[in-house]
Amino acid sequence: MFRFFRRHRWILIIALSITAITFVFWGVPSATRGGGGGGGGGNYGSIYGRTITPDAFRGAEREVYLDYFFKTGAWPNKNPDVSERDLREQIYVRLMLVQKAEDLGIYISDATTATAAIEMLHSLGRNGQAMPMNVFVKQILQPEGLTAGDFKNYIRHDLAFGQLRRALGLAGEFVTPQEAAAVYERQYQELSVEAVFFSASNYLTSVAMPPAAVAQFYTNHLAEYRLPDRVQVSYIAFEATNFQAEAEQKLSKTNLDDQVEVTYAKYGGNIFPEAKTPDEKKAKIREALILDQALADARRQANEFANAVFSQEPVRPENLAAIAKQKGLIVRVTAPFSREHGPEEFTAPVNFIKAAFNLTADEPLAGPVVGPEAVFVLALDKQLSSEIPPLDTIRARVTRDYQFYEATLLARVAGTNFVYMLTNGLAGGKSFASVCIAAGLHPEVLPPISLSTRELPEVDGRADLNELKQTMFSTPVGKTSHFVQTGDGGFIVFVQSQLPMDQAAMNAGLPRFAAALREQRQTEAFYQWLNLEANRQLRGTSLFREPSVPGAAPAK
Repeated sequence: MFRFFRRHRWILIIALSITAITFVFWGVPSATRGGGGGGGGGNYGSIYGRTITPDAFRGAEREVYLDYFFKTGAWPNKNPDVSERDLREQIYVRLMLVQKAEDLGIYISDATTATAAIEMLHSLGRNGQAMPMNVFVKQILQPEGLTAGDFKNYIRHDLAFGQLRRALGLAGEFVTPQEAAAVYERQYQELSVEAVFFSASNYLTSVAMPPAAVAQFYTNHLAEYRLPDRVQVSYIAFEATNFQAEAEQKLSKTNLDDQVEVTYAKYGGNIFPEAKTPDEKKAKIREALILDQALADARRQANEFANAVFSQEPVRPENLAAIAKQKGLIVRVTAPFSREHGPEEFTAPVNFIKAAFNLTADEPLAGPVVGPEAVFVLALDKQLSSEIPPLDTIRARVTRDYQFYEATLLARVAGTNFVYMLTNGLAGGKSFASVCIAAGLHPEVLPPISLSTRELPEVDGRADLNELKQTMFSTPVGKTSHFVQTGDGGFIVFVQSQLPMDQAAMNAGLPRFAAALREQRQTEAFYQWLNLEANRQLRGTSLFREPSVPGAAPAK
C-alpha cells in the first residue's frame, strides 16, 4: 500500500547535538492558515481508536509540507511527480507516529526544539549564519500559509520520531561480535577473477547497413526519437567572476579575515572535506565568502538591468537586446533545450531551466535568476512542441543506432556460442585463458573484488559493477559463469580463487563496522515495524475508502 513511503522515507531522523535555549525564540508574529485551521469538516477516520480531527489532519499536512521543503528546497505541490495520494499517505503516517510517540510518553522540550530549529535554519542562511526566524516566517512560511507554530510542531515531532525509532528499533542493537565478524567477512572477502567481455564495438565493422533496414529500424523505434517540448531563450549572464576583484577589495576593508576564522572555528574539519589542512580549508572559506559577495554584487547589477528591461512598453522579448545594447552587455542565445537536459552551452541551474519553461508570449521576460556562479535575465526566443523528426533529418544518428544495435546482437551471439567451447575446453584440462586466446578473445585478470567494492574502472562502460559482483559471488571457485548480457554485449567470468582475509585490516575496521551494522539493523527493525503498523492502523482512515482526494496544496 505505502509505495510512496517506501520509496522516499520522508520520516526525518534528526541527530543533533543540542543545548538549552530560551522559548522566546518562538515569539514571532505570524499569520495563521485558514484562520488557524479551526473550521471545516470531513471524515478523516481514526488511528489507534482515536478519531482524527480536522485540526490534527491539517497540522500533519503542514508538517509534511515542511518536511518536503527541508529535504528538497521546494514545496510538494509544485512537483508534478508527487501525487495527492502520496501526500495523504505521508500525512496519515505522520499522524500515526505522533500518536505513537505520545502514547509512549516521548517528550521534547521547547528549548531542545528551538535549538534544533536554529540548526535547521543554518541551511537557509548565508555566511555561516542561520536565517533569522522572523525572516524565515515572512519569506518562506507566510507565502505558503504556514506559521512559526507549524515549524515548531514539525521540529518537535521529528525529534520525537528520532527517539521513537531508537526505541522501536532496539532489537537491531543486538549484534554479537561473532555475527559482526561473519558479516564483515562476507562483505570484504575478495575473489581473484578472470573475465572475457563481448563488446559491440568489436563487431561494428561486421554490420551491413542497407537503407531499407535502417528505415525499418527507425520505424520500429519512433518513440526513442521523439523530441520533448523545448524552449530557446536569449539571456544576459552577470557572472560572479566579473565581480570578484571588487568583492575582495570590499570585504578586505571590513573583517574578512575575522569572518574566515569564525567560520572555520564553527565548522572546523566538517567544512570542505576535500581540503586536507586548516590553511587549505581557510583558503576555501575565503573564496566562498568572496564568491558570495560577488554574487550579491552581480545580483544588484542584474536587478538594475532587469528593472530597465521590464519597464519598457509594450513588453516584448526584444526589449532585452535593446537595453543590453544601450548598456554594452552581451546577449547570448541558447540552442533549443529540453526541461530534462537544459542548455547544452553551459550547466544551467535548475531555476534557470524552470524560469525558461515558464516564459510565455504574454510574459516573455524573467529574472534575475540566481545561480551558483552567475545571475541571469532571460527573454523568450521560441518554443518548440514535442515532435518526431523525419528520418532524413536524423539519418546519421539512426544509422549509428542501427549499427550499434546489430553489433550488440552479434556480440551476444558470440558470447553465447563461446560458452560451449569454453565448457569443452575446461573439461579437457585447458585453462580459461588458453581457451579464450584460442578463440581469438582477450581474457582479462580483474583486480581483487569483494561485495564492498564500490568502483572498478576496468569494467566501466562494459558491465554493471553490481551485476558483475552478483555473477562472481554466485559462481563456485574454479568454475565459470554463464554468459551474462549487458547493454552492449555481455561477459563471462572465471572465479580462480578466494583470497585470504586481511586480518590486520579486519581487526582495525571491525569495531566501526559492527557499530554501522547495529545502526542498519536498528533502522531496518524500525521500518519493518512502521510498514506493518501503518498497514494495520491506517485501515480506519480514508486512505482505504478513497483512491484520492482533489487538491494537492495544504488545507486552508
